[in-house]
Amino acid sequence: MEFQIGERWIGKNHKPFIIAEMSGNHNQSLERALQIVEAAAASGVDALKLQTYTADTMTLDIHEGDFFIEDANNLWKGSSLYNLYQEAYTPWEWHETIFKRCAELGILVFSTPFDETAVDFLESLNVPAYKIASFENTDIQLIRKVAATGKPMIISTGMASIAELDETVREARQHGCKELVLLKCTSTYPATPENTNILTLPHMEQLFGCPVGMSDHTMGVGVSVASIALGATVIEKHFTLRRADGGVDATFSMEPEEMKSLVVETERAWQALGQIRYGATEREQASLKHRRSLYISQDLKAGDVLTRNNVKAIRPGLGLPTKYLDQLLGRTVTGDIAKGTPLTWEVI
Repeated sequence: MEFQIGERWIGKNHKPFIIAEMSGNHNQSLERALQIVEAAAASGVDALKLQTYTADTMTLDIHEGDFFIEDANNLWKGSSLYNLYQEAYTPWEWHETIFKRCAELGILVFSTPFDETAVDFLESLNVPAYKIASFENTDIQLIRKVAATGKPMIISTGMASIAELDETVREARQHGCKELVLLKCTSTYPATPENTNILTLPHMEQLFGCPVGMSDHTMGVGVSVASIALGATVIEKHFTLRRADGGVDATFSMEPEEMKSLVVETERAWQALGQIRYGATEREQASLKHRRSLYISQDLKAGDVLTRNNVKAIRPGLGLPTKYLDQLLGRTVTGDIAKGTPLTWEVI
């Protein structure tokens, strides 16, 4: 239930593994792509992820019918699939330059291959892991090809039924994948919190016996932070320099300040999980003296009777616990007692 990608550990005993997804946010500029790498590293992420495909490996060069996006609610309405992928793809000749820059900055880099030729290309770059996108999680030939590399696989589960995931996981394991993470994903762009269903995380972890995480398309950090409490060990978010710069994925991508917040807050959420525990922690021991306890609130003479007028439950906590008040009222004191003296059994 835990393993390494490069030098980074994945598992519940380790801080969340944060992935910045560049996707098409480079806007066809290598200079901008490298700026995104630098911003991601400065934000504290563990890894940058690319997508490796061409328009021709994704679809056919047809601009009508099934190959044209007409859905009024679709972020990319009015574009053909071919033109969309031409706009969004990361040129393969850029990969090595981007990989080198990530290495210089001390973050991991890997990619999502969308067909078998992309896997062969990424193997030539010695990627440390592979990500499978939600729309390809039922592409069994691709799953087998990636699994055969023996590298860790991170699979988004968007839209997949339990039966489909079972088939995918079985195929991956049977063909060489020993280190697997499943990411809960909602394949809408952007996704809404009410359509995210992160209660699936512990169920998915138990069902498939592997670490789980989030491929999170919601806005902000709330959903990702909440997912940590339910067992997420990996968080993937789309990343850009500024949403206002535009680009195919810019609308639902995080900006550097937001990504830095995600890194910080998910780690805090992970640290807060701790263990099942009651009672004062070691650091709380000093605070125990500030509980309420019973104190003499008026100067008393020997033989005076304790009443609610001369005994109070107040801070600090150096007197008897307040639960003994009823047993003490009506008792007499054995000697003179000054106001502000903690009440103990010895004075009655």
